[in-house]
Amino acid sequence: MKRLNLWTAALLLMLCAGMAHAELTIEITKGSDQAIPIAIVPMEGGDELPEEVSRIVGNDLERSGRFEPLSRDALISRPSSSDEVYYQDWQQLDSDYLVVGKVENQDGQYRIQYELLDVNGEDRMLGEVVTSSRDQLRDSAHYISDQIFEEITGIRGAFSTSIAYVTANGVDDNIQYTLNIADSDGHNNQEILSSDEPIMSPAWSPDGRKLAYVSFETGRPSIYVQNLSTGQRLRLTSFEGINGAPAWSPDGRKLAMSLSKDGQPEIYVMDLASRDLTRLTHSDAIDTEPEWAPDGRSLIFTSDRSGNPQIYRYNLGDDQAQRITFTGSYNSRGRFNPDGDAIFMVTRDDDGFHIARQDLDTDRMTILTDSNWDESPSVAPNGTMIIFATQEGTRGVLGAVSDDGSASFRLPSPQGDVREPAWSPFLD
Repeated sequence: MKRLNLWTAALLLMLCAGMAHAELTIEITKGSDQAIPIAIVPMEGGDELPEEVSRIVGNDLERSGRFEPLSRDALISRPSSSDEVYYQDWQQLDSDYLVVGKVENQDGQYRIQYELLDVNGEDRMLGEVVTSSRDQLRDSAHYISDQIFEEITGIRGAFSTSIAYVTANGVDDNIQYTLNIADSDGHNNQEILSSDEPIMSPAWSPDGRKLAYVSFETGRPSIYVQNLSTGQRLRLTSFEGINGAPAWSPDGRKLAMSLSKDGQPEIYVMDLASRDLTRLTHSDAIDTEPEWAPDGRSLIFTSDRSGNPQIYRYNLGDDQAQRITFTGSYNSRGRFNPDGDAIFMVTRDDDGFHIARQDLDTDRMTILTDSNWDESPSVAPNGTMIIFATQEGTRGVLGAVSDDGSASFRLPSPQGDVREPAWSPFLD
């Protein structure tokens, strides 16, 4: 069990070192050369809002890596409707698209009217009125961003989703751990659970209503499921040894996990209705970090059965596991894209640990990040971005990178480290 103890200790050390609780902020670190230029005019009446909708929309589109909003200083006019637009002005600015709108306060409810315009085609692509309360302005802005993103790219926007992550406050033996959820841009942080023992591996249910996670609050790791609306918690496992890495099946009826109750860590699947456990793997190695394929017919997991951590695929139909990563001596924490034709993972080279993508048809691997201590990737539900934990100086932060590595941003906390990110599904 020496290998297991060293691996687990390393994970806990990365999680625990100097972490603190605070709302996250966005820092764009790299923009794509192929980003689409778009002009977002501040909405008429928007200055009176507690949250400026136009600025939130611009920030959303910019951090997607697909768009490059024009600087406000470059805007030559500020139309509030398509009737006021002179397309030739915006064509001179080389803007492909233009967003205009206005906001009216109607007895405490805000009426937000926006339009998306094709500058070169001189055409109105999208127009809508959104009604919002004061407390829902950020949600309304994310909704507008989603509509604009999908109209232009044909890909569903994921700005109205959430992220879960773990923080901690304190040092040495006096640390308070916190499980948090926030908007995808790090705002509207909510504390879900606080404990003086480590919390790890949050995983969203497919309907976005629950989180599974690992908590050490009883003195050893146990897997819990928590209802986010009621706060009700259910402990699913508390076997001796490892209880870790919960992963929901696509239909939400099962939970894959890594348990060492029979010796070395193996992959098990629990039927959540009956609590029955089915053991999938049988090896003398460490098998952990399961992830379901989008079609539910197979799982991938990390195993060191070849001598070093690599990713294997277990087909439920024939009960066989096959190695699928061969580039490099270390690959772990595999996560599928929504189409199931690629995985994102942590890979190691001479410079350190990075986030990489592997195409499952060609087996080609592409390293996406140039930071050197990356871990815990989680994929946006539309597959366009991957969030992960990394180091910035002496502290941990969350980073995000586009699926092709062309754009990236950071989500640091001003008060300390952040770890264990998990991107939610679409929240309908």
